[in-house]
Amino acid sequence: MRKSTQLFLLPLGLLTAFILWTAALFHVDVQPIGPQGSSVGFAAMNGPVHRLTGVNMTLYTITDWLGLVPVFICMGFAVLGLVQWIGRKSIRRVDGSILVLGGFYLLVIFCYLFFEGFVVNRRPVLISGVLEASYPSSTTLLVLCVIPTTLMQLRGRVRRQGLRTLLACLLTAFVAFMVVGRLLSGVHWFSDIIGGVLLSAALVTLYRAALRLLPHAP
Repeated sequence: MRKSTQLFLLPLGLLTAFILWTAALFHVDVQPIGPQGSSVGFAAMNGPVHRLTGVNMTLYTITDWLGLVPVFICMGFAVLGLVQWIGRKSIRRVDGSILVLGGFYLLVIFCYLFFEGFVVNRRPVLISGVLEASYPSSTTLLVLCVIPTTLMQLRGRVRRQGLRTLLACLLTAFVAFMVVGRLLSGVHWFSDIIGGVLLSAALVTLYRAALRLLPHAP
């Protein structure tokens, strides 16, 4: 088997797991346990977990605002790519890893927009009186896509080992807080978080595989 093919086996496996998990939500233990009689799969798991966590709107607001952090990181890399494009006078001279990262961001945006229209689950609570789509957790997806890819970029762009280690620790702690915080806020079903983890894992491993095809990856 060619090495380039092997690189994409893990992303394909994770994507398959995400698709199967999503399909199962339509068929396994579907019960109307949500607001306004909305149904959710894996009710025997989702219901008890939601009752255990309760609803914490303060934590929801905090994680919502902190969701801007990965957005600003994306903007930072976009500016870096633009500066390289202008300075080197050709998009072909922009770092390959930055171009791949840009394509990755577009893929993440596509997934977000797709699940805004293709509703799998509704939230376990009303937000401002509205029953919103909640699957997969978009905050989980954003954080788990942007932060790991940022860490991959930092390996080749931050020369000081101590600084890289510090940034890795801070960003990892941020990811843990955001994912756990989103669950404990009670605005998502547990299955929403799992879906976000599976999809982001598939996308990040796809990005890593694409990076390894570059001659000078970070």
